[in-house]
Amino acid sequence: MDLSWMAWTKPTATFFIIILCLLVTMTVWEIKVPGGAPRLGVLRFETTRGDRLFVSLLGSAFIHIFWLAFISLSLWWALVVAFIYAICVFIWV
Repeated sequence: MDLSWMAWTKPTATFFIIILCLLVTMTVWEIKVPGGAPRLGVLRFETTRGDRLFVSLLGSAFIHIFWLAFISLSLWWALVVAFIYAICVFIWV
């Protein structure tokens, strides 16, 4: 399979591997403890674990896109920012 069209750098590969690991972890967690206990966060509507994961992944994608567009530092820093963002989403949303 020819994947030369994609710029597979280490940060890019790490980003997608982390997403895969998160999806597998959340699937196993949902199988073991179904339901996810919806809670009311700062957005003032109920969210489950899956909702918070989706918001985290969506925000992480935007962080990386904006990082590539406006900041010339390494993508590893964007990964750190995205990780901190995801922790904040799981705590407060």
